[in-house]
Amino acid sequence: MSGRALVRRVTLDGALFALAVVLSVVEGMLPMPAPVPGVRLGLANIAVMYALLFVGRRDALTLAVLKGLFAFVTRGVVAGALSLSGGAASVIIMIILMAAFRERVSYAMLSVAGALAHNAGQMAVVKFIYSSLTLAAYAPALVISGIASGIVTAAILRALLPAVRRFGRNGYGSDG
Repeated sequence: MSGRALVRRVTLDGALFALAVVLSVVEGMLPMPAPVPGVRLGLANIAVMYALLFVGRRDALTLAVLKGLFAFVTRGVVAGALSLSGGAASVIIMIILMAAFRERVSYAMLSVAGALAHNAGQMAVVKFIYSSLTLAAYAPALVISGIASGIVTAAILRALLPAVRRFGRNGYGSDG
């Protein structure tokens, strides 16, 4: 990759990370009536899905790691571990689905699977940290919220794509 292409890619990744942080902050301001504490829409994952679909797998994983590190620095170790585990699980399952189903996988399918994997990754960390905690009662609510948030996130991404495409495709190679 040429120096110019690398600068463009790092700049785009930085912009996507900034967007993910802003979306996370905005999301934190939205009231979320949910039966399980901490349930969120996952708006920051719009930036991660965009990276995965249009920039590259490595960039999407990098964003998930950066989001986890940002949560660690701003909210502490547990928040960082939850963000990192959920984000990594989400990106990995979406990469697997994209490889397995190619063009036959929709944004909604990717987003829902990513949201469910995100919840599962976070539950694994919670179970590891608080081994005596029984989490089975949360599973139905997390499945329902994962499906709902995945659908909302995919719909927002799909609605934003025409505006993003007006700025032109990135023009450099993708690893995915």
